[in-house]
Amino acid sequence: MNLENTKAQMRKGVLEFCILSILSEEEAYVSDIINKMKEAKLIVVEGTLYPLLNRLKNDGVLEYRWEESKSGPPRKYYKITPLGKAMLDELMVSWNELIASVNSIITI
Repeated sequence: MNLENTKAQMRKGVLEFCILSILSEEEAYVSDIINKMKEAKLIVVEGTLYPLLNRLKNDGVLEYRWEESKSGPPRKYYKITPLGKAMLDELMVSWNELIASVNSIITI
């Protein structure tokens, strides 16, 4: 059994939830999202994040806008849509149910 692979799969399973939670507070540039994830000790790289953001945008749960940058190319800022907020609300319920279920099984 590869413990690191199992831990990575657990982290991947909550990425969408975390991204939607971050963007529910304010719109953000990709590096802002990465920094917030890093602060929470959820390391994610751009190569993982960009395809996920693109898929969430295509699903209608995120949208973005371009903003000119004084120190380089324009930046893409992402924000959650009303559909994304509804999805986040459902994920929050599911997350709380999952925590309760797992905590009823494991011994801490």
